[in-house]
Amino acid sequence: MLRAAGIDPEVIVSGVDEDAFSAPSTGELAVALARAKASTVAAALSDGLVIGCDSMLDLDGHGYSKPASPDEAAARWREMAGTSRTLYTGHCVIDAATGKQVAAVGETTVRFGRPTEAELAAYIATGEPLNMAGAFTIEGLGGWFVESIDGDHNNVIGISVPLLRHLFRELGVTIPELWARYR
Repeated sequence: MLRAAGIDPEVIVSGVDEDAFSAPSTGELAVALARAKASTVAAALSDGLVIGCDSMLDLDGHGYSKPASPDEAAARWREMAGTSRTLYTGHCVIDAATGKQVAAVGETTVRFGRPTEAELAAYIATGEPLNMAGAFTIEGLGGWFVESIDGDHNNVIGISVPLLRHLFRELGVTIPELWARYR
């Protein structure tokens, strides 16, 4: 998504143990994880902008990341089917040269359809929901079962370009500057 938006990122996996974190709310947990991921990567760099993100789907006050098993994915889908839920994506941007960091959370309401048991079994069998926060994608096979969203579509995919623009601005970085670095 960032490449399509004119930025050529280098992907560095942070290795942060997501299970070691807790927070009072799903949105705060998503931001805490984004901060931890960005901080871990930035600590090993002397310059550059580091973006850390983490998405979680809120189900009745409990934040869900990736399901641990096909059975867990099926249970989540049965709970989500026919409801509206909020997906939170925490964003943290760190200027590795100065250490300055900014963070925020994007919120998007997702209205889920009601897949049949056969559709649900087939979807889970693809393995896709096991690798996604909330056990679904909007841009992949799971998109068939999302009725609509309120908010930023990119946030559901995992990184809000409009929110990043605001965070970059807080660091004094303009989008055209980033485009120039890509060319």
